Amino acid sequence: MKKNIFILLITLAAETLITLLASRAFSIRFIEIMFFSGVVFTALTVWFSGSGGMVTRFMDSTVSAMTGFISKREEFSFRPNYAVLGSVIFLLIGLVFFILLLTNIIPPI
Repeated sequence: MKKNIFILLITLAAETLITLLASRAFSIRFIEIMFFSGVVFTALTVWFSGSGGMVTRFMDSTVSAMTGFISKREEFSFRPNYAVLGSVIFLLIGLVFFILLLTNIIPPI
């Protein structure tokens, strides 16, 4: 259980660091891009947490074309893990900040 929490914390720390570096590079506030980077991180973790999707079908078709053997198709299955959970938490925190920015509760600079 401690390993899972560690993975979640590492995911949050890595996403925070990458977003902080991007905000410095573009000279905007961290909370202004937190939601958008959360969307990207969540999409990437969901993409890499699944199996049997479009990429697997393409690879199976390529191998079948090269060898002549038809392999059994693997159905798509989503396997959520603590990295996905960390990305969703980061996304939700960013969503709260984004809503606060849009409603001018957090004033623009």
